[in-house]
Amino acid sequence: GTLWAWGANSTGVLGDNSLVPKGSPIQVGLLQDWQKVYVGSSHAVALKTDSTLWAWGANSAGQVGDNSGVTKSSPVQIGAAEWSKVAAGASHVLAIKTDGSLWAWGLGNSGQIGDSALSNRSSPVQVGLLTDWQKVYATSSPSYAIKTNGTLWSWGSNSSGQLGDGTTVGKSSPIQIGSLTDWSYIACHGLHSL
Repeated sequence: GTLWAWGANSTGVLGDNSLVPKGSPIQVGLLQDWQKVYVGSSHAVALKTDSTLWAWGANSAGQVGDNSGVTKSSPVQIGAAEWSKVAAGASHVLAIKTDGSLWAWGLGNSGQIGDSALSNRSSPVQVGLLTDWQKVYATSSPSYAIKTNGTLWSWGSNSSGQLGDGTTVGKSSPIQIGSLTDWSYIACHGLHSL
């Protein structure tokens, strides 16, 4: 359950309370309750076993989610102990709470936050009012999700048709892709998805 990091660190993304790059793994803090970790271009987000969510690194677009816009070189807690699933895009984050609600924050210039706006969010904002979200995925701009009923949803940039709705028009809130109810997993990268 320990957390380790290495590599470039000019934005504090290694989480060791420094901005110094590391050429070999260093432990982030002393805690042993980390469960999963997700990385964006220059920020990181992690879930602990107690369902708390933590973030650190670059924060110019609010991607750390602590409502400050200030770079964090060590983990800061986001909200209460209520998170279950997370996805880190290049500069935004999607997260599902234990109640099934969907939340997002960070860069929103292409609608990737999903709250119908095209602006950055420096703290979590709820995406719609539904509580049936099961999985989330994020890339540089597009965002994707699967609901508990097996339906597939997407939003954000769509210049190459990466949202899968048959158009190249961006969407600033989730739209259902097709009518099938048997989607189980998404792999996405920039301009295409599987």
